[in-house]
Amino acid sequence: MAIVGGLDIHRKQLTFDYADTETGEVRTGRITPADRAHLADWLRGRFSGRDEVTFAVEACTGWRYVAEEFATAGVGVLLAEPADTAAARGPKRRAKTDRADARLLRDLVAEQRVPACWVPPVRALEDRALLELYQDLRREHTAWVQRVHAVLFHQGAEPPGVEVGGEAGRARLAELVTRLSPAGQVQVATALRMLQAEEDELAAVRRRLEAEARYLRGARLLADELYGVGPVTALALTCWLGGADRFTSSRQAVRFAGLDVTVYSSDGKRSPGHLSRQGPPVLRWCLFEAGKTYARTTAPDHAYYAQVKDRLGGKQATLATARKIVRQASHLLTALGDDAFAPALPRPRRAAPPQAA
Repeated sequence: MAIVGGLDIHRKQLTFDYADTETGEVRTGRITPADRAHLADWLRGRFSGRDEVTFAVEACTGWRYVAEEFATAGVGVLLAEPADTAAARGPKRRAKTDRADARLLRDLVAEQRVPACWVPPVRALEDRALLELYQDLRREHTAWVQRVHAVLFHQGAEPPGVEVGGEAGRARLAELVTRLSPAGQVQVATALRMLQAEEDELAAVRRRLEAEARYLRGARLLADELYGVGPVTALALTCWLGGADRFTSSRQAVRFAGLDVTVYSSDGKRSPGHLSRQGPPVLRWCLFEAGKTYARTTAPDHAYYAQVKDRLGGKQATLATARKIVRQASHLLTALGDDAFAPALPRPRRAAPPQAA
């Protein structure tokens, strides 16, 4: 390599540290403001026409546009896993600074010890963003429903089991609102307008997610093969677990999803069976919802769910089935490799039934 370097990403500035391995010259500094245009100008001014230039950046918020600009400029980029990068630093002997982080990344590139993580294709990044938006809308929708229930309960107008959704629920709610104070009526009316707007947005985003799930080969395969995995969950599994050589075992996929149980230590106060909760929250949310479907008596593995539920409770049973879904999905996606993000093959048409003479 002629030039090796590290780039520390922050919202206000990008701190760089790179060295020429042939001359030994080291350069450090900052790129401000930290946006795509200024980074592109800096790359053109420094490395235009240069070969064998490699930088490392941590996989934190903002890495996407940085990696895209490096690729456009013809500069090699390695995406470093943040936790493993921090472990490579060793015991902290002095204050941690942006310059120290950039220097560490440069040293890891020079020593070929960068704990590189997988760089998803653009389509997977776009679908991840839509999935995160969908989860945000669902959370906000739930929050507004809870606000309505809180107002009704606070003013003594809510009977047990009142529903906010659906035509019957909205009709019953309109009757209950008349028992509220003027401010309470404004609160509920505002909440209902927000709920309607969020339901419209949820429907639009879900249509896009379902179209993507039908398009990607991996998502369609998971939706067809795995019980309880719908289009949204199948798309989330494909976007976060798909790709060639992602995991050497299904156990690593479970750990990546944050569904593995951490080791219980006697000096802590948390209960045993605590989840690590590392990894993408959207994927964990989808898997938990998929795991709930095994509570149905018609589920293919309901006996396992019932056995765990009798022993540990419904939540632990749901998590256990969610882990099984991850393992099964990991095996299917590993077999597909990078073809998981390829367009799905058209479904074979069923032969028309013979017509009576």
